[in-house]
Amino acid sequence: MPVFRSQNYAAFLFDMDGTLLDSSAVVERVWLTWARQHGIDAKALLTDLHGVRAEDTIRRFAGPGLDIARETEWILQAELHDVEGVVALEGIGAFIERLAPDAWAVVTSATFALATVRLRAANLPLPEVFITAEDVKRGKPDPEGFLLAAKRLGVRIEECLVFEDSPAGVAAAKAAGAHVAIVGLHVPASEGHFALTDYLPQG
Repeated sequence: MPVFRSQNYAAFLFDMDGTLLDSSAVVERVWLTWARQHGIDAKALLTDLHGVRAEDTIRRFAGPGLDIARETEWILQAELHDVEGVVALEGIGAFIERLAPDAWAVVTSATFALATVRLRAANLPLPEVFITAEDVKRGKPDPEGFLLAAKRLGVRIEECLVFEDSPAGVAAAKAAGAHVAIVGLHVPASEGHFALTDYLPQG
């Protein structure tokens, strides 16, 4: 069983962007371009898109004349072709290497294609259980993705530790019934059972 800070878990469930890797440079470049094209408040957009499926963000901000599917595809293609600055979080590679293949999963709001491109750009392995935007009917903050990951791993969600960095992701993990480790500074540490900024061994 995987262990985190002396506590045993049945499995670890990782969000991707901001949790396994940093893709913020790409996200800002692509979404700011999209916002300028459509006269959308860039500050509000960047505040709300983190951890949420692209189609859900576009649906929220798009005006009545925009085609949601077409705009989602534009964002996807732009992000697929831009991996400059995508890097793994410090220590995560070695952290994952210590885990058995059936002891961890990735649950991301990105599409399968985009998640694959970014994990490879960051030199991180692809998980055996990989829940992406296409696998769920309702994205984060709905708990569907985390519940599905636990089911595919054959474990109880209540015995899983979720690593998340966004308000939507943390809400989804809590709604699922998992323990939560807050990664980074986008969510107050008090919202989780643990808090960390990297995966380096603790001294």
